[in-house]
Amino acid sequence: MAHREHHYQVDVEWTGNQGKGTESYKTYSRNFAVSAGAKPTINGSSDPAFLGDASRWNPEDLLLASASACHKLWYLHLCAEAGISVASYLDHAEGTMVEGEKGRFTDIVLKPQIVIRAGDDAERARQLHHKAHELCFIANSLNFPVRCEPQIRHAEC
Repeated sequence: MAHREHHYQVDVEWTGNQGKGTESYKTYSRNFAVSAGAKPTINGSSDPAFLGDASRWNPEDLLLASASACHKLWYLHLCAEAGISVASYLDHAEGTMVEGEKGRFTDIVLKPQIVIRAGDDAERARQLHHKAHELCFIANSLNFPVRCEPQIRHAEC
């Protein structure tokens, strides 16, 4: 298979200069705006533990959301190919980050709750998560484990 390259571009603009720039650690806001063409702007900040605004997305939230969304997209694709009809998919993903000499994520656990069509093969639906994980671009780019603990149930007739 030929390798294809895909390129992405976003603008991340710091919007937190409160008049004194970064004169000291507490004189500036951590707020930023992420934009990409005509897409809606994402308002971000740092985690509140690092003086950020809790009402805004932080980089850690966005990393977790990226891993979850990528896995979901592959999973839906694989289910469609396998003839398994997914009626709903809700992931309660969790990530752990530790501070230290070098702060880093240590793991992500995806916890999707999936409803499939009555009569579809639930075990096959569960197995497709392994394949989705193998194909996930984001998980393949991370240097820590991404686990998946799916709950699959059939739709009520």
